[in-house]
Amino acid sequence: MAYLIVFLGGGLGAALRHGINLASARAFGTAFPYGTLLINITGSLLMGLVAAYFAFKGDASQHWRLFLTTGILGGYTTFSAFSLDAALLYERGEVSAAAIYVVASVALSIAGLFAGFALVRNFA
Repeated sequence: MAYLIVFLGGGLGAALRHGINLASARAFGTAFPYGTLLINITGSLLMGLVAAYFAFKGDASQHWRLFLTTGILGGYTTFSAFSLDAALLYERGEVSAAAIYVVASVALSIAGLFAGFALVRNFA
């Protein structure tokens, strides 16, 4: 059941992300990734609101938590999960671990993307 809940939420989040990307491209053009920036910021804001609500109010079932965080927000932007992980490390006083996580995630993800480009350019 949990997989189905995440699947449905993820589809909704991804459809919302696609709609925002299209609307942003029409409104602002495509020279700068405004849509992705907006999605990352709003997704992280929403993750903060939802995670804080669950932490301080705690009255949502595990299915609702999965649907909203892993499902909808995970489909909308994984940047929100990245932001939550970094914030939780920081909040636990693991500032060095949070900094390493942020730098490694960004640098290695971009490096991975360029590695994928290079593999396709050289072997496809």
